[in-house]
Amino acid sequence: AARDVLTKLKAEVADMWTVSLDSVIYSKGVFGTTERNSESITFADLAAKLSGQINGHGNVNVENWAGAGGGTIVDVEVDPETGQVKVLRCTAIQNAGKAIHPGHVEGQMQGGVVQGIGWALYEGYQYDELGHVLNANLLDYKLPTSLDVPSVEAVIIEKPFPSNPYGARGVGETPIISPAPAIANAIQQALGKRIDQLPMTPTRLLEKIGVI
Repeated sequence: AARDVLTKLKAEVADMWTVSLDSVIYSKGVFGTTERNSESITFADLAAKLSGQINGHGNVNVENWAGAGGGTIVDVEVDPETGQVKVLRCTAIQNAGKAIHPGHVEGQMQGGVVQGIGWALYEGYQYDELGHVLNANLLDYKLPTSLDVPSVEAVIIEKPFPSNPYGARGVGETPIISPAPAIANAIQQALGKRIDQLPMTPTRLLEKIGVI
């Protein structure tokens, strides 16, 4: 898609200077032409001259999927009287292929774990008998706060994927997935009961163990 945009921009330059498309060159943010060495225009200046949008299109047939392996280990504390679950410790492991910027990868993993904890214990829409959403705002839709999540240790594994640039693998969303089953497993270890519905609220937990 980016290459398509560049080709279309070169066509705009060619029309503007009345030169052949093949003569238009682009390097380091500047367009020029081999037909007139004195002509040049920056990317920003060209964009300012355009009367409309330039849209690029492209497609790729992916033959090899890198995959995104990872997992989460948690220690939880469960109160069988109130049904409250507190995550005490969390370790997130992710195969990043090649962590081009390790600090950013760690931050992505930690943020994903927070979202995963929210998905596991707090977040969920509530509806009335007519199907209307009852918690359609951030006042009523429960999200984890800094008091609800532990310090997250991020463990980066680097097993490069040869078909990707630098061997990198995706770490954008995969850290969100494994906290919920990890927490469910920990609750089962603590109480001997499997919670199979999200979010694992105190009410659902107390119903599962027969308190209510």
